[in-house]
Order: sequence, then C-alpha cells, then structure tokens
Amino acid sequence: MKTTIITAIAVLCFLNISVAQNYKFGKVSQEELLQKEHPTNPTADAAVLYRETKTEFQYTQDAGWYMVTDYFERIKIYTKEGFEKANATINLYKGDGEDKLLGLKGYTYYLGGDGKVEEVKLKNDGIFEEETSKYVTQTKITMPDAREGCVIEYKYTINSPFIFNIDEFRFQETIPVDKVKVLFTTPEYFVYKTHQRGWIPYKVDSESRERTMTFRQTEQMDTRTFGKGIQQTETREIKFKEDTYTVELDNVPALQEEAFVGNLNNYTTALQFEMSYIDIPGVPIKTYATTWEDVSKSIYRIDDFGTELERNNYFENDIDALLNGATKPEEKVGLIFSYVLNKMNWNGYNGFYTNEGVKTAYKKGSGNVADINLMLVAMLRHAKLDANPVLVSTKEHGVPLFPTRNGFNYVIAAVDFPQGTLLLDATNKDAEIGVLKSNILNWQGRVIKRDGTSGWVSLSSMVPAVKSTMVNVEIKPDMSVTGKAQNRFTGNYAFQYRTEYKNLNEDAQRKQIEKNTNQAELSNLHFENLTTLGQPVSLEYDFEALDAVEEVAGKLYFSPMVIFGTQENPFKSETRQYPIDYGYPLKNRYILNIALPEGYKVESLPENAVFNLGEKIGNYRYLISQVGNKLQLSVEFAINQSFIAAEEYANLKKFYELLIAKENEKVVLSKA
Repeated sequence: MKTTIITAIAVLCFLNISVAQNYKFGKVSQEELLQKEHPTNPTADAAVLYRETKTEFQYTQDAGWYMVTDYFERIKIYTKEGFEKANATINLYKGDGEDKLLGLKGYTYYLGGDGKVEEVKLKNDGIFEEETSKYVTQTKITMPDAREGCVIEYKYTINSPFIFNIDEFRFQETIPVDKVKVLFTTPEYFVYKTHQRGWIPYKVDSESRERTMTFRQTEQMDTRTFGKGIQQTETREIKFKEDTYTVELDNVPALQEEAFVGNLNNYTTALQFEMSYIDIPGVPIKTYATTWEDVSKSIYRIDDFGTELERNNYFENDIDALLNGATKPEEKVGLIFSYVLNKMNWNGYNGFYTNEGVKTAYKKGSGNVADINLMLVAMLRHAKLDANPVLVSTKEHGVPLFPTRNGFNYVIAAVDFPQGTLLLDATNKDAEIGVLKSNILNWQGRVIKRDGTSGWVSLSSMVPAVKSTMVNVEIKPDMSVTGKAQNRFTGNYAFQYRTEYKNLNEDAQRKQIEKNTNQAELSNLHFENLTTLGQPVSLEYDFEALDAVEEVAGKLYFSPMVIFGTQENPFKSETRQYPIDYGYPLKNRYILNIALPEGYKVESLPENAVFNLGEKIGNYRYLISQVGNKLQLSVEFAINQSFIAAEEYANLKKFYELLIAKENEKVVLSKA
C-alpha cells in the first residue's frame, strides 16, 4: 500500500501537478524528493526551490546600530552536473568592526529504501574558512552526501556593523528559481534608495509599522556617598517607525548561458539598497548619497591606497639603474613593466587596498593585486610618466550600479600618452603591454589622478586581437588533403595562446589544437614566442584531412577553406536579452593557396562576397581566384567593437549564417 501511494505521488510530479510546499526549514517533503526533473525546465541540473532573505536592524549601547540578516535556501539537485550547487560561499567583511556568522545549519535529504525521508547533517568537516584578503574572509560549505534527486537546505545569520554596505539581493540564477522572497526592514532614521536591474520586471512593495525596541543601558553614576562612581544599568524602550520593503517572485527562469555573454551575472535580476541619508531626532541630518568623484577621493585618502602609492624609497636605486640610458616614454614603460612582471608574483588575492604594503611586497617578491599594480604606478611616476591607478570591478564582481567603494575589487595602472591611454596589469606573467585579462575587461574603470580628480576610462582594447594564417594545400591522388599552416597571433590572441599552451608538452598541444580543426590530423607542430612577451606568438604545423574532398561522377567537390571554415553558428537562440561581449575587437585573416591535382580543371568557383554588419560593427570578405594551376583564397573576418548591443543580435546571427554558408560552398573540379 505504501509503495502504491509513493508511486502515485511520483506520477503527479511527473505530470507537473503542483503540490503545496512547506517552506519552513527542515520540512522537506517526499514530493520534492520524488521530483525527477524540473516542471518548466526539464534540462535543468538543479533548481532553487526556495530562497528567503530577511534583514532588520538592532541596537545595543556598545555596538550601536547593526544589521541582522537571516538567510535560508533550499535546492533540488536533479543530476550529477548539479552537484556543484551543493557548495556555497559566505563572504564576511571586516574593517571598522567585522561580520559575525551565527547559527549555520544544513542538511541533505533523500528518500530511503522504505520511502521515508532521510537526512544527513552538515558537520564541521564540511565547513572551511579562507581569508581572501585582510578585509574579507570566506566561509565555504560543502553539503554532505550529495546525490541525484536529493534536496539540500541551509540557513545562517550574519550580524554586520556595515549598515552602509548592503549586499545585493539576487532573484535569478543559472538554474530555475521556484520561489524567492526578500524582506528588508529599516528604522525610519535610515533612508535607502533602491536600484533594480535585470530584464525580469518585479515590484518592490513597502509598508510602515510601529516598533518598540528594548535595550539595556549602563551609565557611570557619580555619588558623593560612596566617594567614587558606580555603574547603574537600566532597561529602556524606544518607539519608532519601520519601513519594510518586500519582493516576492515565483517561477523565475534560469539565466541562459549564451555565446559571448561576458559575465552572465551582470544581467541577473537583482535588487540593491544604497544608503541615502540618516535622520535621527536631535542629530543633524547626514547625507551619504555620494558621487563617483567622492568615492574616488575617499579611496585615495585610505592609507592602504594613497599613502602606499606615494612610497618610492624602496625601489628608487633599482629603477634608476634599470632606466639608465632610456629616453623614450614607451621604452621606459616597457622596461618597468617587464621588471615588475619578472620580480613580482601575484598571490591570487584581488583588492584595491594593499595587503602586504608595497615595500614589504617588493622585498618578498609577492603581493595582492594592489601591492603589485600600485607599485607599478609608483615606478612609472618615478620615471616622470603620467601614470595613475584605475579602479576596476572584475566580471565576477559585477558592474557597480551606484557610487560606492564596494563597487570595485581590483586596480590596474594607466599611462597617458598623446595618442591615448595605455592600460597595464602586472599580475599575470603572460600579459603584454596594453593587454588585459578577460575577467577585468568589464566595461569601464575609474582612473584616479594625483590631484584628486577622477574619471571613467574604457577597459576595452582599442587594438584588435589579430590572427593571420597562411596555408599551402595539396590534393593527393587518393583524394586526401595535406598542407602546411603558418599562424601568427597578436594582442589578446597571443595572450590566450600563452596562457593555454606554454605549460603543455608538444603532444598535449597537438591534441588540443586538433579539437579546433575539422577532422584533421596534425604533425610537426611548433610554437615560437610562447614565453617571450612583446612578440607575436607563432604556430606552424602540417595537417592531413581524409574527408575534405568528395568525388561524385568523376568530379571533385571541396570547400576551399578546407579545415579552417566556420562550421557552427555560435548564436542559436531566436532572440537575446543580453548584449554580445567579445571582450576585445578581433580580426581573423586567412590566405590559402591550393594546388590543383593533375588531370583536373576548374568547373566552378564560389562567388566573391563582402558582408557588412551594421555601421562599422563588423565585416567579412571572401575573395577567390585561379592563378595558373592554383587557387588562391583570401578571407577576412573582423569584429570592430568589443561590445555589441542586444538590439543588433538578429543582424549578428544573420551575419554568421551568411559567412558559414559562404565558407561551406564548394569548388567543383572536372577532368581536363
């Protein structure tokens, strides 16, 4: 009988018949555990069944006002690929005070053999702490006994003195979110602005109510009777109004991973609160809504930024010796940048405040992002160059919605020349001058100048990444195709190849590159300049393709792009909500020389073609001709803007369809 009931429940879940859910912690149901796939997204690996965040403010005499935030999350895992959702990271901040993590609990639930709900408790061996900087500690949890079909849930509370810095409330993830609820309750004395983002509309409801708060207050009493002060504790009550902001969303669709989306988190549906002003009775009103200029100045005044930036007595002799005889600004930049790259090692920590301090980091040869790049700025300034730090938010950190110091988590260097601004990041050993890592190519950075002024600077490279490929091709009597390819990569392409291939042996390099060719076998593979910065990366190899030529009724058919044609359109969706983010402009050039086999003549060639994408966004050129007993094909593909608006998506998709069709057109050879 029990088995029959469970089977019936399973059928109901399969038919997507909704079942009332209990969202209290620990009340996971059989229905949730029996669910085999998500009702509206059957391919989802996991789903957030429920997420609740409640924030309110408390007051004590010692601590003053502080925030109390309760988090609760319940997640369903459908597949092994969803196991990563059994991990969570909790950021705890410190500075003038520190966040406190309280009441962390978690359970993994599954159905036992008898159909009963079994649970496994999160224990200390699944909780880890990591200090990512002197301002942030992360508590990471790994839920126990994750398995297909299980449900996990965890809850915790954070007490925080940082009432001005409210973490973003997220309503959307890369997995479906069935239900999410946020309650943000603030005393009438604190007034916040709300900032909404994302493409899913939602409403922020608000209401006011009266609250009574009781707290204990201790005062030092001066009495002549005892000749000295004594402490007296009394309980006080205060009444005030509270404003509660509420957001509830159901059935939030997953953010869809799409080609060239950059950081998908930049487009998630979310809500953030910004402190506008504090108005406490009897105290002058204090305004906190600031400008980016205010933020920049306040960061510069922090010792771990501005003071460290001004230090130079630890490197003066070394840099003076390095620059001896150098007169051109570009030469000085190259020497200093290479010197810092070779001397300093990044410890993996981000931040725009120094951790070690530049002097200590210089002696140790290692430091965080700020230690290294503020040191670089100081050295460039010592060389009489117009250098300044640039505050950046990495793609993982998101895009700052309003002026706040928390909007940034990285700093790089900028050098101004008459022809433009050059951006430098000395944390990566594979970096070149003016080439930034993809995770910091995140729209704009805030440059802070020595006189205290600041402004925005584009992080996108103005110089395209260029791939130039020269290929000599021969069609053998057995209809196989052999050839030799010579490739040259500059800019971000060179950076990518150095990062991906420099630590691989030749066999591993060959296998990796073969994945990007159309069923060709490679041999005699050889790289140059993988470890030499400032030079293009070169790659040569021989190739053989067995299926590149098709013989039909005595005629030969083949694509003149051979193994280099684009086979698949990266843009598959009919519509797109997010911009297209290439990260940097790019240009791919191919010149192929194809020797015609003996006994054959050209019957037909693809037509020449030129496609343009929008106004100066991109272009494609395909030119083919016969020169004696050879065919010569010249192809150039260019994307001139690193960032393309979503409104251009349909045109971009069509652009790729046209070039793919062109690159798959056939040359036809008939017997002479």
